[in-house]
Amino acid sequence: MTSIDTHQEPFRLGMLLNDTRYRSLTIQVFALAAFILTTAWLVSNTVQNLSALGKDFSFSFLGSRAGYDINQTLVPYTNNSTHARAALVGILNTILIAILGCGLATVIGVLMGVLRLSGNWIVARIAAAYVEGFRNVPVLLWIIAIMAIITESAPAPRAFRGDEASASMLFGAFAVTNRGLYMPWPVLGPGWQLVVLTFLASLAAIVFLRRQARRRQEETGEILPIFWLGTGLFFVPVLLVDALLGGPITLDYPVLERFNFAGGGFVDKALLALWLALSLYTGSYIAEIVRAGILAVPRGQTEAASALGLRPRRVMSLVILPQALRVIVPPLISQYLNLTKNSSLAIAVGYMDVRATLGGITMNQTGRELECMLLLMGFYLLVSLGISSVMNWYNASVALKER
Repeated sequence: MTSIDTHQEPFRLGMLLNDTRYRSLTIQVFALAAFILTTAWLVSNTVQNLSALGKDFSFSFLGSRAGYDINQTLVPYTNNSTHARAALVGILNTILIAILGCGLATVIGVLMGVLRLSGNWIVARIAAAYVEGFRNVPVLLWIIAIMAIITESAPAPRAFRGDEASASMLFGAFAVTNRGLYMPWPVLGPGWQLVVLTFLASLAAIVFLRRQARRRQEETGEILPIFWLGTGLFFVPVLLVDALLGGPITLDYPVLERFNFAGGGFVDKALLALWLALSLYTGSYIAEIVRAGILAVPRGQTEAASALGLRPRRVMSLVILPQALRVIVPPLISQYLNLTKNSSLAIAVGYMDVRATLGGITMNQTGRELECMLLLMGFYLLVSLGISSVMNWYNASVALKER
């Protein structure tokens, strides 16, 4: 009976490159060392160049007075606020336009993507004209064009004055002017926190109800009519709690005074123009992604669902779109990232996003080009990684799972 020799060859330095057990680790160590040395050289070289120009590397400028106004703010701000506060306002404005743009672009893209496949020739051609028209014109031109349309076509506030006014408020509450949109705005009174908690609880109940209905459908094939129940959960509890507490949340309506509207909420025309332009432009790309995703679903799936007696709307919502999402979501992430980064073009119409505040006025006033650019790059990197993480999580949730 022969014995197996378990003696291992002693370690030698040459094995770091010749032995496959150590080669990959050796390459990674060298790559990491090269990266660290390159980064250290760049930092050292930058510090030396700044010293030669009489500058240092510091973020202390963020605590100094900003000294400039911002036309659209989500948090309190004056020109006596610090540059850090101005940067925060710009960051919030960028996040706002990203959320609004992604939401509207998704709605437009899904709608136009479905209409492009319509059997109605006119409807399909209109959708195709929209897609080709917006995709093939730079988004900056659309931003400027829509801004010009709002400025030149919308009435001035004085057009709403008197019995012979040439313009009227929509539903008696909304006024679209060449300065922007005036609309009702909520005013919070004592007890508003309970109303908000009730609303959040209602949303959680709706999500739970939809998940249970989807699980029931997957297990039994039965479709539960939850639309009206979900609608009731969305409105009834909040309205009931609000009434019981005596109306802690009220609406402040805009009122026309001598030269302008007062009260209510105001959306600047720059935000409107940027929102519409980014949404319509990105929506044209999303429409093609949706169309490609739907076409990727085998035609036999549609025919089988129709043979079972499902209506076209049910076939689209229950059979086609759930399968198409697995094709749609990955490229959709790129479009959301592009829209967020394209929001930096807001400076063309005077919308004060983070590019205009931190990367514009603050940088010009303080002369801290390197620090401002590093902060801008870090912000956009974090936002992009956040969007990618959320969409990748959603993509994993709709992916095919083996049983």
